[in-house]
Amino acid sequence: MSTAPKAPHPRDAALATVQRLRAAGFAAVFAGGCVRDELLGREPDDYDVVTNATPDQIAPLFQGRTSHVGAHFGVVIVRQGGWMVEVATFRTDGSYSDRRRPDSIHFSTPQQDALRRDFTVNALFLDPLGPSNQPGVSGDVIDYVGGVADLHARLIRAVGDPDQRLAEDDLRALRAVRLAAKLGFSIDPGTSEAITRHAASLAGISRERIGDEVCRMMAHPSRATAATLMRSLGLDASALALDEFSCLPASPDFETLRKLSPQSHQDSGLAAYALDLGASPTAEGGIRVAAAWRTALCISNEEQASLKYMLGHVHLMETSFTSLTVAQQKRTAAKWRFSEAVELVTIRDAERGERLRRVLDELDQHAGGITPPQLLTGDDLVAMGMPPGPMFKRVLDAVYDAQLEGRITTPEDAASLARQLMKP
Repeated sequence: MSTAPKAPHPRDAALATVQRLRAAGFAAVFAGGCVRDELLGREPDDYDVVTNATPDQIAPLFQGRTSHVGAHFGVVIVRQGGWMVEVATFRTDGSYSDRRRPDSIHFSTPQQDALRRDFTVNALFLDPLGPSNQPGVSGDVIDYVGGVADLHARLIRAVGDPDQRLAEDDLRALRAVRLAAKLGFSIDPGTSEAITRHAASLAGISRERIGDEVCRMMAHPSRATAATLMRSLGLDASALALDEFSCLPASPDFETLRKLSPQSHQDSGLAAYALDLGASPTAEGGIRVAAAWRTALCISNEEQASLKYMLGHVHLMETSFTSLTVAQQKRTAAKWRFSEAVELVTIRDAERGERLRRVLDELDQHAGGITPPQLLTGDDLVAMGMPPGPMFKRVLDAVYDAQLEGRITTPEDAASLARQLMKP
């Protein structure tokens, strides 16, 4: 069975969605972040569409290619050209008793829909079929809230009363930080003051939602700017469980985060953030911060393990790594997240980092490298007549250590050493 070819770009899929709704007599425009990003000359991650068609009117237009996952809030997912396009009905929101989602919605007009949104730069609409009225954008930008002016001013400003916007969902405080850092914008003074007033209210927000925002900050090259904003707005104490950290002095300018490579993994960002906040760079410190953030940020088991490994590696490299045997150094250097920890050590002490890199280069050139294939395997030991048991692993480890140190270089050497070790 053949399938329709995928649209070359998500904008094409969203445009086709708008055209289908228009052909049926409905209004339809692009909305939100995609409009903001096009105005900034950035590539949008996805495209959302808003319309005056209700979910029940949208579904028949796309012949079984819809999912009503958010129909209660007037949202339908349309599968179009191989992409998923979120289509929402213009709406106003009722009260937010759970400080996350509206208790009720009412279908409304485009202007009323814009006025319910969080920040002005996210409350813009774009008619992709209309004449261009802004440089570099194909279509007619529709602005009910002054979002275009705020984009030009590089400003994150709440729509309407900032205290009301935050009272609806205090997570918007973290979204403001992440968006401002990502775009290199400032936060409007009135919005900043409201965020500071509401900072303690983060304690009532789902920890999973807080963790998602913080992890997204740490995954982006603007991570140090985000951390600085978190601190200046008083958000980090309630968001990050700082009481669980050790009492080491924190970095006032988030130096580790600031010097981290822009391409660094999110987990490196979390580890650097922990160090800058005063976490102890030890195995015990890693366990402590990982446990704290497992609760405070709902980080995954893998992220928790990553933090423990990286801070433990940092401790070892800053204390006793160079005094280990060659085999121990190679085994350690082969462990998960070791290379990321090297970057953290180098940021903390450039000279130490350079010495470490020289040692690692030497290890990589020595006796087959850091992780050469084993000359002797468990199957080989079984074939030699050794039954699995406690001695089994000790022999394999001893033979591999000898290989890592260059004392044996062939399978025959490995088998000979194993036989010696197997003797009672």
